[in-house]
Amino acid sequence: MASRRLSTAPGGVAETTDKAAFLNALGERVRTLRARRGMTRRLLAQHSGVSERYIAQLEGGAGNVSVLLLREIARALGITPAALLEPDSDDTALLRATLARLSPAEAQQARALLVNQFTATADTRRQRVALVGLRGAGKSTLGRRLAEDRGVPFFELDREIESEAGLRIGEIVELHGQPGFRRFERHALERLLAPETPLVLTTGGGIVAEAATFDLLLRACTVVWVRASPEVHMRRVIAQGDLRPMAESRAAMDDLRAILASRESLYARADRTLDTTYATVEQSFTTLKGLLD
Repeated sequence: MASRRLSTAPGGVAETTDKAAFLNALGERVRTLRARRGMTRRLLAQHSGVSERYIAQLEGGAGNVSVLLLREIARALGITPAALLEPDSDDTALLRATLARLSPAEAQQARALLVNQFTATADTRRQRVALVGLRGAGKSTLGRRLAEDRGVPFFELDREIESEAGLRIGEIVELHGQPGFRRFERHALERLLAPETPLVLTTGGGIVAEAATFDLLLRACTVVWVRASPEVHMRRVIAQGDLRPMAESRAAMDDLRAILASRESLYARADRTLDTTYATVEQSFTTLKGLLD
């Protein structure tokens, strides 16, 4: 029997392999973006109109998505279809390639130049502190303490969003989807930062998944990632009276771990990191003040 040769003709082995790699990469992007936004497959299915089963197939690299379905999934995630297919623009890809060739010292110098060019003044950033991270890390408690200690206003971005929309966060997402919620979030943040006055601000955990909004926060404030272990996050959320995780504790913990894993590199862009896992509120507050001195 004649040996088979690798074919590049339509339908050949090489083309089939390339298609499989493309679908796997697409599925991975959808799964990562969904996790970063804290969306379950069921919620993504609800807001996109695409079946949960199909989304599972897509994320597994087995769904050959149509253009129309891809458009609906992208809309539900608050991005363009192009961002799913080609996540980086040409300029961004070139910038990434350039930075990758730099030594660690050169990369640090490049970042300093960019920060100096495109951020608020150092003095303004020092006087405006933003705490980011998942619910249960201690952001609100520490934020209020810090604002009182500094004698500046304290804002919770989620409450500002609700005030502007006249709706609860869950109602905003239900009526307007993730894209609508993110628009309210960006507008509320721009309003709070416009005066360039001192403040302490806490944000929702998913703000890091919106590149432009998170970049605005990083340029305008000293950003602190308040983190804790998944187990501590879950325990504190339940202690706050939210018993929903108890219904499917294993699934809830798996989702929480996935969200933390998908956002870790984004949270790590913060100026400071505060781990509250093994600390009391008083200990965490003392550490926070030290980080900001």
